[in-house]
Amino acid sequence: MLSSVFPAPIITPITMLVAALLTVSISACQPSNSDTDRSSTAAWSCQTQDMPFTYSACQIDTAALNSKDPPYSLQLFWQQPDGKQPLLTFDKLVNTLPKAQTLTFAMNAGMYNESYAPIGYTVIEGEEILSLNLKEGGGNFHLLPNGVLWWDKAGNVQITESHALQQQLEQGTAQPWYATQSGPMLVINGAIHSKFNPDSTSAKFRNGAGVCTDGRIQFVNSNEPVTFYQFASLFKDELHCPNALFLDGGIASALYAPSIDKQDKKNMGVIIGVVETK
Repeated sequence: MLSSVFPAPIITPITMLVAALLTVSISACQPSNSDTDRSSTAAWSCQTQDMPFTYSACQIDTAALNSKDPPYSLQLFWQQPDGKQPLLTFDKLVNTLPKAQTLTFAMNAGMYNESYAPIGYTVIEGEEILSLNLKEGGGNFHLLPNGVLWWDKAGNVQITESHALQQQLEQGTAQPWYATQSGPMLVINGAIHSKFNPDSTSAKFRNGAGVCTDGRIQFVNSNEPVTFYQFASLFKDELHCPNALFLDGGIASALYAPSIDKQDKKNMGVIIGVVETK
């Protein structure tokens, strides 16, 4: 049997430089997540990011919510099974779910009063808990325009400016199965809220949701204080969400994402979460 002998490759400074550049290029294309969900699926994922500021985000593909007999559902939760007391915490919510259901991730779903009752339009399983709040006033909720995160029974999710939703409700073109109203809107039809100041120094922990062009709903919790303009810019420029809504901030900002070790123990009012049914 004949054996072939090939000359050893000649390694020159040029070939070493080319190899180094290829290594850098490949490395630069890798995700910059500081922590990535280890149990995510094609339908949903959670991760933390370092740029443009540190934040945690969970996302769900809307196709996973409106397919036939979907294993995932987006829901709002407020009261305990007896209907007399609010759930208050993620832990209580987890403990009240049926054995066949798992809370994949969750977040506080808007602003509330001293009794942890919602202050804006709220619909849970087709039942209107509180009517649309179109009043003027102070505070973030009334930094108009505000809006509503809502979806119908088929799982079609939208974020709609409050007065626009009122018209749709009156015309019968919107039939919310779940809805939570908050404010202000962060991004409205591709534009950042006109009252946000790029030079503002009012930075707080903030959380919100956006319906994005890639068909996903993004739920974001900042891990450091940010201004409204910075937070809105994240949804508009980085996540590509033409409509996004501020949910709450400060001590009320809370996230449940056990796959990335985020399990806030705060009290809150209405909770929004993705449930997997097996």
